Amino acid sequence: MGSRALRNLGRSFAALLVAVGLLQPTLAAAWGFFGHETTARIALANVRPDTRAGIARLIADERELGTPQCRIRSLPEAATWPDCVRREGWRWGYTAAWHYQTQPIGEQYDPRKNCSGGNCVLAQIERNQRILADESLPANVRLEALAFMVHFAGDIHMPLHSGDNEDRGGNSIETTYGIVPGLNLHSIWDSALAERAITAADPPLVRRYSPEERASLAGGGPADWGRESWQLAGEFVYPNALGRPATPGQAEAETTLTQDAIVAAVPVAERRVTQAGLRIADLLDAAFAPGPLPQPEGRR
Repeated sequence: MGSRALRNLGRSFAALLVAVGLLQPTLAAAWGFFGHETTARIALANVRPDTRAGIARLIADERELGTPQCRIRSLPEAATWPDCVRREGWRWGYTAAWHYQTQPIGEQYDPRKNCSGGNCVLAQIERNQRILADESLPANVRLEALAFMVHFAGDIHMPLHSGDNEDRGGNSIETTYGIVPGLNLHSIWDSALAERAITAADPPLVRRYSPEERASLAGGGPADWGRESWQLAGEFVYPNALGRPATPGQAEAETTLTQDAIVAAVPVAERRVTQAGLRIADLLDAAFAPGPLPQPEGRR
């Protein structure tokens, strides 16, 4: 097959991926629907039984959300709900900035930067966990907070929702994925890499994890998770895609993720999806535990 035929095949394949919603670049949704559903399933397999029961009680009132086109009948549906409602921009457009908190890879990480008025992913994880934990609030308010918290805890683990090099978190870098042209670096990490990591994982990612595994993979808080993602973006994601370290402040126009680069990136994506799922389980267990959440450090 000639090079022109390969390019045409690649373009057709890319168009097919977008058409069936596997990459969903217009939503800029970390890990796409499949990835978010997987993090929720990992969480559900690792929460306490009373947490699982509390989630089920909230879901029983999901019709009170007033989003009939975006249902929450399970925790995996809750994990994708914030991206579903964003399609209704006149009602939910104000939540767009809650999905990310990008910072330049050439600067020091600051967990409160680019978060005016709490409009960033880190602040919204913390805010929605507190709403979820407040049993004095109506069930539909707490269910909405559960969906936002679970989704944003997934978003913050995708490196390009934290790291940026003047390219909108990789959205501006036209990237060929293997032989598939016409994508961008952000959308590839959102969906194609995560989906490959999830489906190829052995053992499967959705399972009950041992205390030892959880100790090595989970822990920390949103600020730690954002810092991890920012560091991964600068130290791995950009060099892996470019074949060399990125030059801070100098955006790239295009690149190719070679087969070797894809193979190297899969375990990184797998670890981030797993960490997100286990940390979501911890957030849920804390929110459904008796009594109020402790005040965050420095805010007492």
